[in-house]
Amino acid sequence: MKKLMILGGSSFIIPVIKKAQELGCYVITCDYLPDNAAHKYSDEYCNVSVIDKDAVLEAAKKLEIDGIISFACDPGVVSAAYTAEKMGLPFQGPYESVRILQDKGLFRKFLTDNGFNCPHSKSYTDKKAPFSDIDFFDWPVIVKPVDSAGSKGVTRVDDPEKLSEAIEIALEAGHNGRFIIEDFITFKGFHSDGDFFTVDGKIVFGPLADQLFDKDAVNPYTPSMLIWPCSMTDIENKTLHDDLQRLMDLLNMKTGIYNIEACIGSNGKAYIMEVSPRGGGCRIAEIQNMAYGENSDLIENEIRKAVGLPLTKIVEDKCDGHWVQIDIHSTSDREGILKSLTIDPEIEKKYVKYSMITAKPGDVVKPFTGANMTLGDLFMRFDSREELDEVMSHSEEWVNIELED
Repeated sequence: MKKLMILGGSSFIIPVIKKAQELGCYVITCDYLPDNAAHKYSDEYCNVSVIDKDAVLEAAKKLEIDGIISFACDPGVVSAAYTAEKMGLPFQGPYESVRILQDKGLFRKFLTDNGFNCPHSKSYTDKKAPFSDIDFFDWPVIVKPVDSAGSKGVTRVDDPEKLSEAIEIALEAGHNGRFIIEDFITFKGFHSDGDFFTVDGKIVFGPLADQLFDKDAVNPYTPSMLIWPCSMTDIENKTLHDDLQRLMDLLNMKTGIYNIEACIGSNGKAYIMEVSPRGGGCRIAEIQNMAYGENSDLIENEIRKAVGLPLTKIVEDKCDGHWVQIDIHSTSDREGILKSLTIDPEIEKKYVKYSMITAKPGDVVKPFTGANMTLGDLFMRFDSREELDEVMSHSEEWVNIELED
């Protein structure tokens, strides 16, 4: 029986655990929070911090694992790559390449050095140092940790007087005491996101989705909705894919899943924003599988890759209709105790294909400052983009979140 170690314990990896067990794997979940939801489903739990790469390696050797992944768990990706390389196990790419992808400062430098479009950026550990670089940036700027995902710790700053507060927010959300400041990119149309898959370094599956934000949320830069297929032009899509393939080639990437964020700037240039060798949160791979058909099971193939089993066929077929993944979240800036969360029955019957409500009555509901504040997810299908846009434009009328008085 193959042993698979999965770093992380959020509810997003429960489908990964179940699929691995269907494939006959013995699943070990690993983090420092034993009460996390996923550990109830795995065959074994290992209490080790996912950011301590040497501790993860030691545990992996002791448990004699056959494969390791960090699915929907950004902090664990570097440790997974490190462990895989030390133990001779399959991974998306070399440890040093993964380290570049996972550190926003190193990644921006790599993009710039290799001729990719990239905003002005600098990373720091000294909180006072950026004030000597005020004229380097084209304001406004974005301040964020170099090592976090899900828009945690991300702040737009229009005035240098507000920079100190944004730096503190970034450092609080990060893990290694470093933060990055970069020019704010105004993008054309929508920002884009999606889970890709490479085989021997070549992108074989890579549909991008329109990534929408809730402008009324406490953090308006936290993604709240993804829509497939995306609305960018074929030429824009090809330009981004060509750049992403060149990046894969330069970093000597191999086989596996990636969460990609990209955009077309208002200047018409293509920008690669994030490339993380892991499955995305919010169950992106699952909805893509529903939307793009049986030859798009990235979860199964990521597991197969990790433990050395042969891959199944992976083909990017045409999207079946128009699909949206929506993060259910608090629409106010107040905290409270959840009394109930309901979806209008007519909307649910007509459009909802899958729902996962993780919040329960009695849970604390916090403002939507990052992906970790999501109350649940809905997968919805529509026949047209126009119908989708119309229904989603008044989602506050059919998603009812009631807090206790």
